[in-house]
Amino acid sequence: MTKNFDQDQTPQEARGDILDALLAHVPFDGWTDQAMARAAEDLAIAPEYIRIAFPDGMGEIIAFFSERADRDMLDAFDEMGLASLRIRDRITTAVRTRLEQNADHKEAIRRALIYLALPRNAGRAKKLLWRTVDAMWRAAGDTATDYNHYTKRLILSGVYSSTLLVWLDDRSEDHAETWAFLDRRIGNVMQFEKVKAEWRNNKIRLPSLSRFVGRLRYPAR
Repeated sequence: MTKNFDQDQTPQEARGDILDALLAHVPFDGWTDQAMARAAEDLAIAPEYIRIAFPDGMGEIIAFFSERADRDMLDAFDEMGLASLRIRDRITTAVRTRLEQNADHKEAIRRALIYLALPRNAGRAKKLLWRTVDAMWRAAGDTATDYNHYTKRLILSGVYSSTLLVWLDDRSEDHAETWAFLDRRIGNVMQFEKVKAEWRNNKIRLPSLSRFVGRLRYPAR
């Protein structure tokens, strides 16, 4: 049994513990029923208990994983007291914080992206990406409600997705290559006037998850 698991929790209350148990197996088994069965064994519960906690299946578990990461990022950002920084520096910090907090779950994230790339999961994938970049902009203090609200999030979707791809394969010390890449790309986020023009010419779109995942590589075992 996983240490400190409270057997008296309701399935809804146990969602965090279930996710943590799953994350121990996803790097080896993927987001699969096999990983779910092994997590249930670790928690000394029936797999059906997990299905009650997440009635929509693995897609809902992955969404919970992403949403928890968003909350953790926002909590950490609040504690940093970065109000005096420039907006671009706050955005850089938000992206970097979210990735650094999940450094132990690279393979789980890689496999989650592959799962979300399935056609049936396209809507959920876009929703989760938008939720994440919206959280980053809110952390940075953005209060725009006009056209800029959408263009900012659209641009950051591309910056975050490309940075995530670099991060997943980054073997440099302290992810130095990822942060250098992020610094180069983050300037694009601030070029709103240029982006508006490109948007009107239909040149900007949300990142294609299928193309993104097609560039993922499993690390050598």
